[in-house]
Amino acid sequence: MFQKLKQFQDMRDSAKKIQETLSQEIVTGSAGFGKVKITMNGAQEILNVEIDVSLLAANQQKHLQDLIKDASNDAMKKCHKAMAEKMKGHMGDFKMPGM
Repeated sequence: MFQKLKQFQDMRDSAKKIQETLSQEIVTGSAGFGKVKITMNGAQEILNVEIDVSLLAANQQKHLQDLIKDASNDAMKKCHKAMAEKMKGHMGDFKMPGM
């Protein structure tokens, strides 16, 4: 019983380390021949959105970039929450013995 608890703790610690490492990774995706770019970290948080001025009026650029970033992050948070709920459902009533 204590061995399984130790294995569970080790798995959780390992997952946290991987998550911390991934959050430090930075990637940039682009579309429209590089006229739209999104930069995110490994935790799937949008860090920056860039839209080439030629695609829209200059006074709209910053506002639209912020809206896209915020909407993308909101969608990812909701996705993560839904995935957590699904995982919770698959684990059932998992209870550690003696707890």
